[in-house]
Amino acid sequence: MPYSPAFGDHFYCQTDGRLECGHVFLAGNGLPARWEQQRHFLIGELGFGTGLNFCETWRQWQQQATSGSELHFMSFELYPMRAAEIDRALSHWPEINDQRKALVAAWPSDPQGVLSLRLDAHTRLTVVCGPALEGVSNAQPGFDAWYLDGFAPSRNADMWSMDLMQALYDKTVPKGTFATYAAAGFVRRNLQASGFTVERRQGFAGKREMLCGVKPS
Repeated sequence: MPYSPAFGDHFYCQTDGRLECGHVFLAGNGLPARWEQQRHFLIGELGFGTGLNFCETWRQWQQQATSGSELHFMSFELYPMRAAEIDRALSHWPEINDQRKALVAAWPSDPQGVLSLRLDAHTRLTVVCGPALEGVSNAQPGFDAWYLDGFAPSRNADMWSMDLMQALYDKTVPKGTFATYAAAGFVRRNLQASGFTVERRQGFAGKREMLCGVKPS
């Protein structure tokens, strides 16, 4: 179970991080159903961590990717992990063995700056290393969905700030969505104040609530 001393928190829930990804981030954003109507799809993520969310999303995307389709997954990460650390963390899930091996093979020895990895004919990964607000503010608009997966708001408030939520909203397409395991009141209020319509849903593995929402058209 990877743990961040900098933030005093685990990288994902201790029940099953892969299943949590499916419940919170994929289902919370209406995926994979939305991919059936949209051949080019851009997902933004706050906090790449071990790459678990990416690998599980890529696994599900591969099941229906067709000629000419592309998933672009762009993640913003302040402290990128080393390939060996990623490999060790993701080896817990045999379901994503193929994705783990491909990610680790492509991962640079000294991850910094903007990492751009073409992982197959239908999948592109970009990891922007550095502060999230700076990275998101400099990104081109056009995000279809967001995975808000920073460390707990109580331990990493910058990742849930009003400025960052507003930047997310501004870069999101009309009818674009977000999902997060977080349910803290200030996170919900910041997302609402930025312009998102916010909804509470049942959380994962006994967690009472999570948040998801949409940018009005």
